[in-house]
Amino acid sequence: MQVILMERIEKLGLMGEVVTVKPGYARNYLLPQGKARRATKDNIALFEQQRGQLEAENLKRRDEAEKVGARLEGLTVTLIRQAGESGQLYGSVNARNLAEAVTEAGFTINHDQVSRDHSIKALGLHPVQIRLHPEVSATITANVARSDAEAESQAGAGRVVSEDEQRAIEDAAHAETEAALDEIEAAEGEAAAREDAEVADTADAEAEGAGAETKSEAPAEGGEESEEAAKDA
Repeated sequence: MQVILMERIEKLGLMGEVVTVKPGYARNYLLPQGKARRATKDNIALFEQQRGQLEAENLKRRDEAEKVGARLEGLTVTLIRQAGESGQLYGSVNARNLAEAVTEAGFTINHDQVSRDHSIKALGLHPVQIRLHPEVSATITANVARSDAEAESQAGAGRVVSEDEQRAIEDAAHAETEAALDEIEAAEGEAAAREDAEVADTADAEAEGAGAETKSEAPAEGGEESEEAAKDA
């Protein structure tokens, strides 16, 4: 079947080109999506009449897509899935799952814009192309892991992290946390000891001051008694 393309179609042709496609592809995808029209004389003439307007609208959409693509490029989305020891998923991550993850990250797309020949069926970092416009796409990374901790390890290593490596990372993190807590506890103990010492020093100083005052008052009292005895005599 011959159709005239209303936009650029990857591996098929540019806007305005008349191409031959399989009837099923045309009826089930190109025509319903408005991406092409039957290549009749009337449709070709209508396209030529509207070409300027169509190209201007396409240019505007492309500019908008490029702005979004600049922000979307390099995005990493994390998808947590169950998997076996070999890293094979119990199930898969499909285009709809990826579109939902990208949308949750703040970019509204639908699953038709996710370009993958097959679903993701293993743990790891997987490049995924997002089609924002027939002429604009952006590449994101799908970080598929069994946990957030594993996803973080994979992102840091740039590859799938084995279970042994993950356990070693978790043990090291645990040991680091324990060491930090020990340091905090030791610092608090030193601070408490200094405070106790300061309190003891203050108490000793006060005791010494009280003793000195007592000694200075004793002779004065004795002197008064001598004067009173002399008067009586």
